[in-house]
Amino acid sequence: MPKARINGIDVRYVVTGSGPWLALSHSLACRLEMWDEEVRRLSRRFTVLAYDSRGHGETSAPAVAYTLDMIADDIKGLLDHVGARQVHWIGLSMGGVFGLATALRYPGIFASMVLADTSSRLSPEGIQAFKDRVAAVRAGGMEAMVQPTLKRWFKDSFREKQPALMARVADWIRTTPADGYIGTSAAIPTIDVTGRLGEITVPCLALVGADDIAMPPAFSKILAERLPNCRMVEIPDAGHLSNLEQPESFNHSLEKFHEHIL
Repeated sequence: MPKARINGIDVRYVVTGSGPWLALSHSLACRLEMWDEEVRRLSRRFTVLAYDSRGHGETSAPAVAYTLDMIADDIKGLLDHVGARQVHWIGLSMGGVFGLATALRYPGIFASMVLADTSSRLSPEGIQAFKDRVAAVRAGGMEAMVQPTLKRWFKDSFREKQPALMARVADWIRTTPADGYIGTSAAIPTIDVTGRLGEITVPCLALVGADDIAMPPAFSKILAERLPNCRMVEIPDAGHLSNLEQPESFNHSLEKFHEHIL
C-alpha cells in the first residue's frame, strides 16, 4: 500500500472504487483493515479512502503527545494528497472524535458524517481510564491492553463465538506501537466540542451499538440532539466495534443514510 508524507509523518493509505470521495477512520489500537468489509461494499458507490491514523498500523508513531489539531492537520493533508476537496466521513470511536475535530478546524471539508460509537466529550471517568491505560502500557507494553480491550469492545457471547476474529483484532492491538497508543491517548480525552456541534450542519448519522460500554448510546443521543442535521440509529446486539460485531446491520444503516443524502 502507498504511503504519503503528511505533516512530518508517513501515512499508509489505500484508495479503491469510484464516485464521490468517502474516508474511513478507525478505532484506537486498530488499523485500516478494520474497514475491509465497508471498503468492499462502499467502493461500489464511492471512491473510498482508508488509512492508518498517526501512531497506528504502518503509519509513523512519533514519541510525543498528539493533539486533536495535529491529527486534524494529518487528515486535511492526506485529503489534499489524494486530491479530495470534500469527502463523506465515517469514523468509529476515535475516528468519530477525529472527524468532529477536523470538521470544526476545517469547515466544509466533509459532505456528510457518520459518527459511530463515539462522543463529543468524555466523562471524568473516561478521561481517567485513558490515564490508567497509558500507565498500563508504560508498565507492560501493548500486550497488557489486549484482553481488557477485547472485553471492553465485544460482548462475552460474541467473543466466544468468533475466535478467529478475536485473534485478528488482538493482533491489531498488540502490534499498535506503544508510542502511538500513548500519543493518541493524550489527544482523545481532550475532545470537548458539545457546545460547538451546532456549527456542523452537514447531514450526520450517529450510529452506535446498543450494548456499547466504551462509548454508550447516551453519548450518541447528545450528538443527535445537538447536531442540527443528525439522526441516530442503535444497532441491536452490538458492542463498541459495531461494524465488526454486526456488519450487516451496520452497513445497512450506512446504505440507508447515503441513499437519503445523495
